This record gives sequence, structure tokens and C-alpha cells, in this order.
Amino acid sequence: MTEKSANSPLADLKLGTDASPIPSPTVQKIEPKCGFHWGTGRRKTSVARVRIKPGSGTFKVNRKDMKEYFTRPQDIGNVIAPLKATDTLASLDVFVNVKGGGITGQSGAIMLGIARALKNYDPSLAQKLRDGGLLTRDGRMVERKKPGRAGARKRFQFSKR
Repeated sequence: MTEKSANSPLADLKLGTDASPIPSPTVQKIEPKCGFHWGTGRRKTSVARVRIKPGSGTFKVNRKDMKEYFTRPQDIGNVIAPLKATDTLASLDVFVNVKGGGITGQSGAIMLGIARALKNYDPSLAQKLRDGGLLTRDGRMVERKKPGRAGARKRFQFSKR
């Protein structure tokens, strides 16, 4: 058996029964900027910048109340899905600035932004968010129009005569 010196980088590793190193779990908690935890979400052409902090459950989107900004139930459900999955709906204040795209794209961008901000707020919530598919960016984009065609796939009408 070899002796480890005090200066060896392997001196402080804990060894298991089969002499393999056991990695120690390291969870880095990100320090908040100005008291807020930030997250950025994107969907189609929408970009959402999300700030969260502990509070009473306030939810503002572009300085309006969330239910005033989103009127369709599926959009509201998308937006609050990460908060429901982690049981933090009533204990966090959420402030969102979103631009670009349409309402559905904006709700998807906000959902991803909230999930990323929650992961920064408490890294132990990451597994719940990942299990719900809330930390995965939706990469689907509008296909570009091709030259010689009416759209991305559609062709101009064919005339026999």
C-alpha cells in the first residue's frame, strides 16, 4: 500500500470500501443580484427576463397583473406551472419583462424563465423542475420562406394551361 503525503491532492478524498473515490455533493447557491434571483426564458421569438424574491405571491408581467396580461386559461397554466410543481406559488414574488412573439410564445418563455430563476433560488428544486420538463427549452422555430415558393413548404398554384 502506498502512503499519501499531506500535500497530495488525493489526501482529502474519502475512499469507499472498494477503494474508489466518493464524490462529495456540491450544490452552488447563486447569490441574488439586488435581492432578486434572475432567469431568462426564450420560446419562438419571445424573450422573458424573470426576477423572483421571497414575498407574498405577487405576479406582475410587464407591470400588469398576470391575469390581466394573460386571459386564456392554458397560458395562465403554463406560466404558473413551475411555481405549482415546486409549491412556491404563494411564497414568491415574480416580476417579468417579456417582449417579442405572440401570447403563447410569451407564456412559454415566462415558464422557462421562472423555472431557471427557481433553480438559481434553490438548487434542490432542480430535480422537480426537470421531472416536469420545465427546464427544457423548446427549440421549435418558424421555418423560413424558401425562394420560388409561396411559403416555407407551400408552392404556387400550378396552371396546366
